[in-house]
Amino acid sequence: MATNTAPWATEVPTAVLVLADGTVIEGRGLGATGSAVAEVCFNTALTGYEEILTDPSYAGQIVTFTFPHIGNIGTNDEDIEDLTPAARAGAVGAVFKADITNPSNYRASGDLDEWLKRRGVVAIAGIDTRALTALIRQKGAPNAVIAHAPDGKFDIEDLKRQAAAWSGLVGLDLAKEVTSGQSSVWSETPWVWNEGYGEQSEPTMHVVAVDYGVKRNILRLLAGLGAKVTIVPAKTKAEDILAMKPDGIFLSNGPGDPAATGEYSVPVIQDLLKTELPIFGICLGHQMLALAVGGKTEKMHQGHHGANHPVKDHTTGKVEIVSMNHGFAVDSKSLPEGVEETHVSLFDGSNCGIALTGKPVFSVQHHPEASPGPQDSHYLFRRFVNLIRERKGEPALAER
Repeated sequence: MATNTAPWATEVPTAVLVLADGTVIEGRGLGATGSAVAEVCFNTALTGYEEILTDPSYAGQIVTFTFPHIGNIGTNDEDIEDLTPAARAGAVGAVFKADITNPSNYRASGDLDEWLKRRGVVAIAGIDTRALTALIRQKGAPNAVIAHAPDGKFDIEDLKRQAAAWSGLVGLDLAKEVTSGQSSVWSETPWVWNEGYGEQSEPTMHVVAVDYGVKRNILRLLAGLGAKVTIVPAKTKAEDILAMKPDGIFLSNGPGDPAATGEYSVPVIQDLLKTELPIFGICLGHQMLALAVGGKTEKMHQGHHGANHPVKDHTTGKVEIVSMNHGFAVDSKSLPEGVEETHVSLFDGSNCGIALTGKPVFSVQHHPEASPGPQDSHYLFRRFVNLIRERKGEPALAER
């Protein structure tokens, strides 16, 4: 009887994740080849990996997906969240438990692996993402290098040096890397099942959105409520914003350290606060509004990244489940008199919203536009629009 005498085959790792403390995690390479240095975080969302990876707030980060099966529904051109796909603003790396399977969804137009290659995102699969998540929870979000080489050849010692030498996100202004290069007008409205996106053709108000890394679905929700939205770059001066005669001003989400971006954005926001215009901020916009009124921000241990975070709205007494993506937070103890804490995380008690007493100004830390995630907080866009409508002498919309 014939016997198989072939030698035992050992799989060669084609990707590595090298942490700043010297830890080396081996796996199978996916997406782009090469390497990227960034902070490693984990995201607990079960769906929406394409929206997550294209969120400009993830610039400078490697996303570990805690849900094991990522990529099974493929990709399409409708679910991206960065304004300019060619600029590829978003996560620089991705970590998966299981290999990507062939797409199985009627909306799919492509495979995730090929999509990652086109966007230049380096990915690794076949690792214990639960162990990596536990490590992040215990030790905090680490700096790391993710590398993919089809031949499996890596200079591990050099990758360790790169990971250890990277400065990290503290003090890093990434908004300037992902913001719009010039002003533009947005008119696309939210997606409708089997119809796609609509178009705002008869706006009733004008909102200027300061782009620190804005997501598309934020702009769609504003347009869907009747706004003509003018997007302006992050370093636009207050006088230039006011010259556009807005009815309201939106301060967008974005990546990096708010204190670093605040060096040029805070003086602008302070000038805008001298007007009676309604102002609404989300995520980085929320943090910089807090800085503008005298508050402080701080780096979080592991950050909040997911679509299942409970937040309490003190203005209504209700609890909502929200999407979050932030590694910095407003220190609630630093908020001065005249600034009310409106929302709080029920996971760790951290600040999730503020409002200025006697002014039509408020902001939230979480992402009410979701994409991905629950729509519990969509009412906040109506709250903002109602401030504009009140100033124009128009009746309020129902928040919910």
